[in-house]
Amino acid sequence: MGLLNLDGRAALVTGGGTRVGVAIVQALARAGCDVVIHFATNAKGAKAAAADVEATGRRAAVLQADLRDRSAIDALARSARGAFGGIDVLVHNAASFERVVPGALSAAAWDGAMALNATAPYLLTVALAESLRERTGCVVAITCLSASRPWKNYVPYSASKAALEHLVRGLAVGLAPHVRVNAVAPGTVLPPSDYEDGKLRRMRERIPLGRFGDPDDVARAVVFFAENDYLTGQTLGVDGGRSVT
Repeated sequence: MGLLNLDGRAALVTGGGTRVGVAIVQALARAGCDVVIHFATNAKGAKAAAADVEATGRRAAVLQADLRDRSAIDALARSARGAFGGIDVLVHNAASFERVVPGALSAAAWDGAMALNATAPYLLTVALAESLRERTGCVVAITCLSASRPWKNYVPYSASKAALEHLVRGLAVGLAPHVRVNAVAPGTVLPPSDYEDGKLRRMRERIPLGRFGDPDDVARAVVFFAENDYLTGQTLGVDGGRSVT
C-alpha cells in the first residue's frame, strides 16, 4: 500500500506549544491534519502554534491540562475528541527534563519523571483508544537516546523514557491491528542554552554526523510514522548516529 493520506485527519500533540512540539504541530498541519495543541503552562506558545496551523488552512484547537493529574488526562481526552469529532494521530511529546545529580536522587524526582513521561502517555492512550480504533489511528511517543544510554545526572528522566519505550512495544501488541504505536528517540536537539562552548563542542564531536539535531528532524519522523501503515512497535533513533558510537 502507499502512504496514508493525512488530509483532514485530526491529531493531538501534547506539549505542542514548546520547542520540538511546535515543529511537530507544524509538520502535521502541513501534512493535512487538523491539530489539537495541548499545553500545561505555555499558553502563549500554544496559541502561536495554533496560528501556524491555521495559516496552512487547517483547523486548530488549544487545550490546557496538567498531565500529572489523572483526572485532567480524562478531561483532555474528552475535549480533544470533541474538538474535531475524534483523534486519528496521538503524539506524546510533553515531558519533564530535570537534572538530578546522584547525590540528590529522591522519591519526588522519581515520581515526577514517571508521572509525566510514562504514566501520562499510558493513561492518555487508554483514554483515546476507542477513538483511535474507530479511525484506525496511530500513536507516536517522543522518547530519548537516554532510554538506552542512561545519563548519570538524569537517572529518573532516563528511566522514565525507557519505560515509555517499553510501553510503546506493549501497546503496539495490545492495540493491534487497528492502532499502530511507535516511538521517535531524538539525540541532542536544542541543547540547553547554559551549556558552555567547550561542552557543546565535545558533545558534537561524539555525533557521527557532526551536528546537533533540529526540531524538524524529529517532526519529519513523526509524520513518517503517521503515514506508514505497516510500522508498529518500532523506535526510530533520530540522533545523527550517536546511538551506534
